[in-house]
Amino acid sequence: MNQPPGVTFDVANLVPEEPVPQIDPEEVHERAARRKLLLTAMPSWLISLFVHVMVILILASITLDPVQQVVSLLEASTAPQETPIEEFDIQGPSIDSVEAPEDPLPAEATMVDPTVALPEISAPELPDFALEAEALQLDNIAEKVIPSSLLSSSMLAQASAALNSRTGATKAEMLERYGGNAASEKAVALALKWIADHQLPDGGWTFAHSIACRNQCKDFGELAESRNAATAMALLPFLGAGQTHLEGNYKRTVFRGLNFLINRMKVSPGNPPRGSWHEPGGRMYAHGLAAITVCEAYAMTRDPDLLQPAQLSLNYLVYAQNDRDGGWRYEPKQPGDTSVVGWCLMALKSGKMGNLAVPPLTFQAADRFLDFVSTNNGAYYGYNKPTAKLDGREATTAVGLLCRMYLGYPKEHPGIKEGVEFLAKRGPRTNNLYYSYYATQVLRHYGGDQWERWNREMRDQLIESQEKNGHAAGSWYFNGSHAEKGGRLYETSLATMILEVYYRHMPLYSEKSADEEFEL
Repeated sequence: MNQPPGVTFDVANLVPEEPVPQIDPEEVHERAARRKLLLTAMPSWLISLFVHVMVILILASITLDPVQQVVSLLEASTAPQETPIEEFDIQGPSIDSVEAPEDPLPAEATMVDPTVALPEISAPELPDFALEAEALQLDNIAEKVIPSSLLSSSMLAQASAALNSRTGATKAEMLERYGGNAASEKAVALALKWIADHQLPDGGWTFAHSIACRNQCKDFGELAESRNAATAMALLPFLGAGQTHLEGNYKRTVFRGLNFLINRMKVSPGNPPRGSWHEPGGRMYAHGLAAITVCEAYAMTRDPDLLQPAQLSLNYLVYAQNDRDGGWRYEPKQPGDTSVVGWCLMALKSGKMGNLAVPPLTFQAADRFLDFVSTNNGAYYGYNKPTAKLDGREATTAVGLLCRMYLGYPKEHPGIKEGVEFLAKRGPRTNNLYYSYYATQVLRHYGGDQWERWNREMRDQLIESQEKNGHAAGSWYFNGSHAEKGGRLYETSLATMILEVYYRHMPLYSEKSADEEFEL
């Protein structure tokens, strides 16, 4: 009987008897550690899938003849024993679509080993970041939840006019036309670098940002567990400046952030299925912010890897809307409040910009909620009930007015005119960037002398107050409304988006209006 050299067979049992090789104890220990790391990184459903596949292969091998069993065993013993962890990332965009990092970051910031634990510091502890999504087949979900007419090549080829202003010659033209300048753009560039420098090794961000810079920055936020909201707030300024995971100097930063969000989405079966970023601390705020982010990224790039998570996030918003008043609040189906409604409605707007599917009744119900909390023909807006003109609800008034603009109120509407006058008299406030973020957009869309006065004051205050020195250079912190919750990352994100207002969206009241993108 011919035998392969170095291998002997027991003819009775056909079991290979190979010479016992010399084993290096250190190599065995190293291989065991790698296998332990791989199993720890793999989600439970993937381990279950692996075990079931192995059982099937063992059962199938029973049908082989004895010699073939021996050959199979020998071949298996020479096959690679480890699979790169990246191959198990089935939900995020393909890494092949991203080029080598071009981020203007220090080498030590981009080469952090995610398997090495960060040293203990005084910032709040971060929770377990393990993926909690339910096991669900995502293949062909798009065809089930999006009308086929929206999946045609002609529809997907129509780039959203509302976001074309973020890059190229159009961006430069709008920056000059609507009041931006070289100083405001320099401030944006410094802010983006600060935000990128505080990205964590897993691709996300945290409002407790000091954990990313070893306490070199102060004023970290309290909501350490709200990772989805923090990551969305960090990514939105990049998208606002025209930086995506496919184009720009921060491709790698944006890609890793989007990948973090997609892998954190909790997908639920249903008709249609839906995907949630609701989380402790951030709650529906977190979902609204993350939905805006992923929908904007899809609308800007038409990357098919973002299509399903973007649509699933809109499906969740439709599901979570209160059936009676048409609003959103902290938990799904709760009676609404204007603050949460603002973020959720902007997410739906971003979805419409990407030609994604949103039922018209969802917009109509949101409009009904705004009717309920408004007074003076839609000039002033309360939190969860109507408000008087002087009760201090300037922030919710700004939110309500912006929502009305996107829902179709014309510039000449009496409520729009009176509300804009109210905000213009109050003026911008750096100690309440949440209010200033919404009010700046309202004045920007309305235009005219009121916008020019507002812009000069808001723009120059932000440029002057930006941190100029040290590790915090490029960031903001004003210790104002809600600042203690989100900290320096929250404040920096809002300030940066305010300075991007010139080109983040096409003006609603002009010849280049984006009205048709958001019709009821």
